[in-house]
Formats: sequence, structure tokens, C-alpha cells
Amino acid sequence: MRIRVAATAIVSGAVVLSALALPVAAQAAERPGAAAKLSSFASKSVHSKAVQPRDSLGSTKFSHAVINGGKDIVLGTTGTKSVTVTYTATNASGIALTEAFLWQGTDSSTTDGITGGLGTDDDPACTETATQGTYTCKAVFNIHPATDMKDNGVAGTWKLFLGAWDLYANASYNDDVATAAIKKASTLTANATPEPVKKGKTITVTGKLARANWSTGKYAGYVSQPVKLQFRKKSSSTYTTLKTIKTNSTGVLKTTTKATVDGYYRYVFAGTATTAAATAPGDFVDVR
Repeated sequence: MRIRVAATAIVSGAVVLSALALPVAAQAAERPGAAAKLSSFASKSVHSKAVQPRDSLGSTKFSHAVINGGKDIVLGTTGTKSVTVTYTATNASGIALTEAFLWQGTDSSTTDGITGGLGTDDDPACTETATQGTYTCKAVFNIHPATDMKDNGVAGTWKLFLGAWDLYANASYNDDVATAAIKKASTLTANATPEPVKKGKTITVTGKLARANWSTGKYAGYVSQPVKLQFRKKSSSTYTTLKTIKTNSTGVLKTTTKATVDGYYRYVFAGTATTAAATAPGDFVDVR
């Protein structure tokens, strides 16, 4: 993934739009020389003028931004997740180029204010519409959780940073065009025993809730999380919640219930702000 140095400098009244990247320590470990570039841009941004970048600057306006089709970005521990971002850029002077970044933090103008950043492999593709000066654009982020997320930001809310140059080389940007949740993938299992079971007897339903750990590259038990035990009759397509229990210190679930009719038992986790929801496959119990 091509990561660009994070900074926005205002020099002699002209905006020099750079981009978002990893914090110094994280990026330096994976990309030699990046820390030096980052500090260089940051020092120019701080010392060149009193004006500092904030939410938006310049004559290009960005609108109708949609990240990942409006859905959460869920990342496991391996592979590549391709995330598409679409948006509209408008400038009466025309647009030569746009840039897109996903970032996390409080202030895109300082390295201390950026806790995570993701860039695109290629520049966004923009096409002028029938309305002069209005362009529809698409950017694709290829996210590799094993490297991009290992030391780069945390799960939660990320912001969309968009920048553009018009045909006269004037730069514009908005560092909070839209937001999206980047969440850790989760897994959930359920196993009901004994099977078969006599009518009215007690069955035990065990399972485990785990979620991706980007630092270790493995899934680990998710502790103290509420999970619903649900049941549906063999003749039905609708599940009913029987009770809610919490995972233990290793993410394990265990509870009991009485078996009265043939059917399927499953666990359901609603998810959190940092972890995706999960539903275990239903486990069938034959009641005799």
C-alpha cells in the first residue's frame, strides 16, 4: 500500500497538500526514511505561517461521500480487504487531481494528532459529469490488516480526508468529509449436548466468542461480552431469545436450558463499536 507523508503546509500563501500516514514510530519501522520526511513536512507546517489546517480549505468542495457502501469495514487477521470510496468533487476552475485518505485522530495537521492513516495504491479516478466543474470520483483502499493495522491506529471511527488540485494548481482539502467504522472481525460457535436428549431434560450449550487481534495476527477470546442464547423449533424459521449470558475470562460461553422440542440452538453477539457482530451456526438437538 502506498502511504504518503502526513502533513499540510501553507507556504507563501499556497497550500502544499501532502497526505496522511502512520505515526512516526509505526511508519519508520516499516518504511525507512519515512520518519524524516514526516518530521520535515510537519516542521514546515508549524513554522511557515500562523495559519493551520482545520476542517477544510480551498475552493474545491467535496460531497456525497460513501465509504464501503455505507457498511462497516470489518478486518480479520490475514488477506486483503478492498474498500471503495465514492464522492463528488466540485470546482468551477476544474479539477486536475484528487487524493483520498482514511485517518484516525484529532488533528490532521500535526503528527501527534494522527493515530492512524491509510492511503490508496493509485490516485482516485474522477470523471467530469454533464455539469461543468463537477466530478464523480472513486478511490480504492486495499487494506492489509497484518501490516496496515498492526501498529497503525485502532478499531473504531475513522475519517475520510479528501484533497484536490484545480487546473491552476491551487490545492484544497477537507479532513472530515465522512466517517466509517473499522472493526475487528469476530467468530462465534455453539454446541448443544447431549444429543439426542429426553424431553424435559437439561442440555448444556457451550461456545466461544473470539475476535481478531491485529497485533498478534491471531483470534483471541473476547472477555465479558453479552451474548444471547437463541432457539428455533425444527418446524420454524424464527429464533427466540432464551437468555443472555456473558463470556468468561477466555471468551468461553456455557449455560443450560431444558429441551422440550426438536430444534436448533445458537449464540448471537450484537457487536460493539470496535468489533463486528457474529452469529453461531444453529446446532440441532433431537428431543425424544
